[in-house]
Amino acid sequence: MKKMMLAASAAVVLAGCAAGGMFGPAPKDGELAQPTDYKSWPVFLAGIEKPTGHIRDIYINPTGAAAKKGEAFANGTVSVMEIYKATKTGDKMTKAGLEKVFVMYKGNNWGSTAPEGMKTGDWVYAAFEPNGQPAKADYATCRGCHLPLADKDYIFHYDKYFDTRKSAQILDGHAGKVAMSVEEAHLAALVTK
Repeated sequence: MKKMMLAASAAVVLAGCAAGGMFGPAPKDGELAQPTDYKSWPVFLAGIEKPTGHIRDIYINPTGAAAKKGEAFANGTVSVMEIYKATKTGDKMTKAGLEKVFVMYKGNNWGSTAPEGMKTGDWVYAAFEPNGQPAKADYATCRGCHLPLADKDYIFHYDKYFDTRKSAQILDGHAGKVAMSVEEAHLAALVTK
């Protein structure tokens, strides 16, 4: 029993250190490791085509996926964005190879390490090469792009994510049924785009 209590206490201390709480300093941009299991997480959005000739797929860990529209994401949320080079044939873009992986991590007071005027809540950022090794990145640019999104917890595609998720739930709820309201049909159409 005593060994179990010691093990449980050690786990709590390690979790506190990992969270950057009172047991350790908040991490800075580029200091955290790339999550190894993110492809098993819920998809935030996929196939986002950019005019720069890239396609983006975004994943969110289960902590973040539990958020509700209108709320901030909980501490412990991790969002991973894969950026693929793309080829274009006519109007269709096709992935041509993973170029970079960018990660946003949220923890209690983690944003405190950002330079003044560049704080994006409790988020810190990291960039990785396709092989998982840290990549050089200008984190001021990352922060600058996310700064205007304070009302969306600094997350791009916040509304689209929640609307798409809601429409998927509506489709699941209407499986086998014929009738659907106009609003439900509109939201369901977001899933099929």
